Amino acid sequence: MSAERPLLPMAAAQAPRAVPQCYDDVCITCSDEAVAVKVVELLPDELARVDTGQTVEEVSVALVSAAVGDTILVHAKEAIAVISL
Repeated sequence: MSAERPLLPMAAAQAPRAVPQCYDDVCITCSDEAVAVKVVELLPDELARVDTGQTVEEVSVALVSAAVGDTILVHAKEAIAVISL
């Protein structure tokens, strides 16, 4: 004889979640420090070249709407926020 599992009620409609905001140059995901860099060139495949102040690096901008000249926070080569200084 198999035991019947009770059906769980459908989850009530949930309000949209607030998007976490980055603050004080800190990554919201792991609390490590994110680095503020300036976008100098947008590349294909949601990538960008950014000026770190010491070198130019390539990072992903897939999660943000960045434009040339924007300052973005980058953590682990991924832009996590567009900021204004």
